[in-house]
Amino acid sequence: MIDVPFDTQGVLARTLWAEARSQGGEGMHAVANVILNRAAQPGWWGRDIRSVCLAPKQFSCWNENDPQAKVIRAESISDRSYEIASTIADMAIGGVLPDITGGADHYVAEYALDATHWDDRHTATFVCGKPRTRHYFFRLGLAG
Repeated sequence: MIDVPFDTQGVLARTLWAEARSQGGEGMHAVANVILNRAAQPGWWGRDIRSVCLAPKQFSCWNENDPQAKVIRAESISDRSYEIASTIADMAIGGVLPDITGGADHYVAEYALDATHWDDRHTATFVCGKPRTRHYFFRLGLAG
């Protein structure tokens, strides 16, 4: 697991902001659902919210070579979208965030969809965003 000085709420809010702020509140909500769904099925991807977010190579924003890595490791993030991410993180941790993804445990940006081939084998459980920047959500059930 990646080592960062943030608590669960800070890690989750930063993950949501970095992964889906371009999708607005709906996209960040959906990514939170993926994280919660993974935490509910412990496996190679982590055993709780924090470990799911920080599992190596799972959320690219935490990878050292990602352009956002320095930004999300900053002591604070001053951005209106981060406030939304923080509120969604609070709801997720508080157990009051409904699952809008149909149980999704993975998602992919539209530009990378062909590389995953998930749409060849699975039907997306949820889609959000504008054309060419959409995120597709899948329930792959790969915990183990």
